[in-house]
Amino acid sequence: MSHHHHDVHQDHDHEHGPDCGHTAIKHGDHVDYLHDGHLHHPHQDHYDEHTLEVSDKNPDECTNGHDCDGHDPDHVHGPGCGHEAVPHGDHICYLVGDHLHHPHEGHCDHHGPIEVVE
Repeated sequence: MSHHHHDVHQDHDHEHGPDCGHTAIKHGDHVDYLHDGHLHHPHQDHYDEHTLEVSDKNPDECTNGHDCDGHDPDHVHGPGCGHEAVPHGDHICYLVGDHLHHPHEGHCDHHGPIEVVE
């Protein structure tokens, strides 16, 4: 017998939805909300913790740097850097415009596009 396991975000008093103030992103066949470095998915009476899968669309590989207009080349991603943290595979990426940046050995790797829901 198979049981589907999901991580539940505890003690969540904010209601996510259109106009809630958090960035909504398309994740597979549904929408998740970026909230303090977590991807929250409304599920019945609670929110599940989601992570973007490593895939052909969103790979986890070194791109030897990424030339991007989204920030100054000297910008270093991390907590409080001004870009939203996005859980991706076993690491954290940062949403810059419409794609993921992953800080790696002094440069940014491009970890693929993200569809932001307006």
